[in-house]
Amino acid sequence: MKLPLLLTNFKVYEKSTGLSAVSLAKIHDEVAKETGASIAIAVNTADLKEVIAAVSIPVFCQHIDPVDFGAKTGWIPPKLVKNLGVTGTLLNHSEHQIPDDVLQKSIEAAHAAGLFVVACANTPEKGAQIMKFGPDLIAVEPPELIGGDISVSKAKPDVIKNSVSLIGNDKVLVGAGVKNGEDVRIALELGAKGILVASGVTNAADPKKAILDLIAPFNTPGKAPNN
Repeated sequence: MKLPLLLTNFKVYEKSTGLSAVSLAKIHDEVAKETGASIAIAVNTADLKEVIAAVSIPVFCQHIDPVDFGAKTGWIPPKLVKNLGVTGTLLNHSEHQIPDDVLQKSIEAAHAAGLFVVACANTPEKGAQIMKFGPDLIAVEPPELIGGDISVSKAKPDVIKNSVSLIGNDKVLVGAGVKNGEDVRIALELGAKGILVASGVTNAADPKKAILDLIAPFNTPGKAPNN
């Protein structure tokens, strides 16, 4: 996965599911092809097959469970989504937090299936703790800023600085309230290697314009994480 990275979480808004998910995914794919920026999307399980068939950018499953194929009704085996063409998974989002022991097993199961893992944390300290479980990247998002109008870059820049210090270089994405290129520029200058966004794109009147604005600061060649 090249860095810096823009990872858009589609969540399960009506405007970013079903046929709308495919349309929004194609916009991300178009921008990635036009600019060469590293862009990935996280979509709900029901939309994975259709979205993957429509784009060439990495598609993440919004969650997986630490289970294999078998009698696991309602669970999401990482091998199953990998077989669909999924590139990675987003784990422990503030809207779907899981206990540490389950998170560790989920990360291990995802890696065993060949999935890239972005694990979420509410604080730099929690991110450092989760990093011990071996995810590829940590997305630090102060929950009180998620979906708001003020970004972590402007409201709590020390969160980004502390995250980079505690978690490590080339390991930190940041999110929560990130809406524009200025927010991203600040985050990158403070040491982050990308952003996790949702409403800033999914609720934008012009998603393509929003994406182009967000990736404008991605003006250096990407590189792969260390692990």
